[in-house]
This record gives sequence, structure tokens and C-alpha cells, in this order.
Amino acid sequence: MDTPSPKLDLNFLLNAPLMQLVAMANQVRAKFLGDRLDICSIINAKSGRCSEDCKFCAQSGRHAAEIAIYPLLKKEELLVAARTAKQNGAQRFGIVTSGNHLTADELKIIAETIAEIKQIGIEPCASLGALTQAELKTLKTAGLVRYHHNIETSRNFYPKIVSTHTFDERIETIQAAKAAGLVVCSGGIIGMGETWEDRIIMAETLKELDVDSIPINILVPVKGTPLENLPPISGADVIRTICIFRMILKDKTIKIAAGRETVLKDFQAMGFMAGANGMLIGGYLTVRGRSVKEDQQLIKDITALWQEQL
Repeated sequence: MDTPSPKLDLNFLLNAPLMQLVAMANQVRAKFLGDRLDICSIINAKSGRCSEDCKFCAQSGRHAAEIAIYPLLKKEELLVAARTAKQNGAQRFGIVTSGNHLTADELKIIAETIAEIKQIGIEPCASLGALTQAELKTLKTAGLVRYHHNIETSRNFYPKIVSTHTFDERIETIQAAKAAGLVVCSGGIIGMGETWEDRIIMAETLKELDVDSIPINILVPVKGTPLENLPPISGADVIRTICIFRMILKDKTIKIAAGRETVLKDFQAMGFMAGANGMLIGGYLTVRGRSVKEDQQLIKDITALWQEQL
């Protein structure tokens, strides 16, 4: 897909007064999703030395970002993190590993861990790179419910961000996860120098793929990566992007992920009045988030605002 849907009034989406668009997106969210707020937590289960060259990523072995580097964590460490996530109020816990592939031994350990996470009473999710359908079925059998694999941006802009694998490879993994019977979480990053058309095309592509959950990450330029000096996107542009995604994706979960604290700052709640209905709690991969206590209060505030509308 290379052009936005002709059904969209692009001029309106891009030029309407922001608060008018926020009100419309909020109505769409309320109509299709009510006051359902999706809370998830992730763990950086294997960090650094990735062979890929994604320009935004601190974990690429091709960049000079200073991050912790370690192999796959032990099962016991992952289970402790899953229990903590549940205590913090997360409904889902995601195991995330650097790199585009797992070894057979790593897949076995993660499958065993997923089976035990299921017993904790929190939904197990994973983001493990470009797995095959057979590997994804192995994880599904172990108890995996949801697989995360971002498309990152539009097809046209993707080669400017990644050269070591293609956009079509991302799509193939998403399709393999769906074929394996998994719920799919897929979104991307805004603020990497893409155009508004790229953002709209990304949303339209995710709609065509019929993914279930869409995380919107906001670029946090990391020193040592090729995008370290990129000017930050404005808070107003983040809010408009969330509105546009809600107007296009209607009944799908839209999560505000990395960068919400850095860019939106004290206006994070606005993102949830603009159509978002999900968030990550407890930090990200190589970027720290707010304290769990602050996010728990934000969750209470958002829920209270939404319930006033019902």
C-alpha cells in the first residue's frame, strides 16, 4: 500500500482545529471501547548486540549507544518480573529480546517461561523478532496469547530507517503470527523524520493487516544512534497523530508507549482524551519511564474522566 485511502478526508484530519479533532476521536473511542484501558508491561529479556541497523534503536550492534548488554535472562528472573507486573496492575506481560532471530535453546527457555507466566494469572506476550509460523505455534502451544512485531513506519519511509531487512519481512511475520492463532500487536514510531502521509499510510496498513493492538512510540533520540540529533516532535503533533490513528482504526486498542513522558510531559492525559486507550507501565527497553505510582494515579484519573462520559 503506497497511498492513503481515498475515503479519508485528509485535509480535515491534518488541518482541523486540534481540540475539535480530539473531541471527535474521543467520541469514537467511547463508542467502540467504552472505558476499557489496556495496561501492559514489558521486560528487556535480552539486550544489545543486535545485528540489524534500525536507526532509532540503541540495541543495534552497529551503533555506539551506551546500554547494558546481556544474554537471555534466566527463567526465574522473568517470572519475578511477571509477578511484579501483575502487582503493578498490568494485564499483560511481554518478553522482549534484541535481535531478529532466536536460537533453538532460547526458544525452548522462553516457551517454558511462558507456560509458567500463564499460571501467575497475567497474559503472556512476546516480541522476539522474525519467528517462523512453526516457532510461533510452539509458543502458542506453551500459552503465548499475543505477539508483538512493529511495522515501525510506512512502506515508503521504511528503507530510510532500516536496511538489513525489508518491510515485507515485517508483514510476513505478522501474517505468520496470525496464522499461528496469536493476537497481534503492531505499531510503530513517530518523530523519525517521516511525513504526515507516512503516518496515515502506517495507520491504514495496520488497518488492512487487522492487528488487534497498536502501540504508538514517540522517538526519544538516543546518543550513539543515527537519529540522536533529530529535533523532537511537538506534543501537538503527537496528539493529532493519536487522533488520526483512532479515526482510522476505530475499535482497535491504541497504546501510548515510549516517549509519552518525554514529549507529552504533563499533558499525557490529553493523549487518552484524543483516542488512546492503552499504555505501558513500568518502563520500556532502554528508556526509563515514570514511576509506577505516578502511572497508577494517571490510570485512575483517566478512568474517572471516561466514566463521566458514559
